[in-house]
Amino acid sequence: MSTPPARDPALLLEHRAALPDEFCLILADLPRAEWAAHPDFNGLAAFWLDRHLAFRRMLDALGTEARARIDGALSAETYAARLSRLGSRLLGDLMGHHQIEDDVYFPELARLEPQIARGFEMLDADHHALHGLIDRFVTGANAVLAATRDAPQREATGRFLADLAGFDHLLARHLADEEDLVLPVVLKHRLG
Repeated sequence: MSTPPARDPALLLEHRAALPDEFCLILADLPRAEWAAHPDFNGLAAFWLDRHLAFRRMLDALGTEARARIDGALSAETYAARLSRLGSRLLGDLMGHHQIEDDVYFPELARLEPQIARGFEMLDADHHALHGLIDRFVTGANAVLAATRDAPQREATGRFLADLAGFDHLLARHLADEEDLVLPVVLKHRLG
C-alpha cells in the first residue's frame, strides 16, 4: 500500500514545487494551453478557474491594502473596514470552495480516474494544511482590528502582511496543482 498523501513528505503542500509527475497523466493529454479551446471549457472548467482567479485577486488586494496601511496611505478606520470585509469574504468563499471539493468533486473525479485518485487525496490534505494558515490569517487580522491606535495597528499590519505572504505562496501552489489535476479530468469527461 502506498503512503497516504498526508504523510508522504514529497506530497506535502509546503514541500511541493509543482504537481508531482505521477498525477500529470491526463494533463499530458489536455495541457493548459488547450483548455480554452476545448468545446466544454465554458462550463465547470471556466467556473473553477474563475473562482481561483477571485481568490488570487482578493489576496493581492489584501496585500496591497496592508502595504498602503503600513505606508500611511490608508487610515486605521478605512483599513480596518476593508480588511474585515475582504478578509471575511476570502475566508468564507475559500472554506465553501474547499468543502464542496472535498465532499463532492474530489471523490467523483477520483472515481472517474482511479489511477490518479491519490492526487485528489493530496489536494484534500492540502485543504487541511491551508486551514492552519487560515487560522493564522484570522489571528493576524483580529490583531490588526483590535489595534485602534495608529502605530500599534501599523505594527500588527506588518506582522499580518508577513503571514499573508506565506499564505499566498502556499495557496498559489495549491491552486495551480489543483487546476492541473482537476481541469483535465473535468474536460476529458465533459463535466458541467
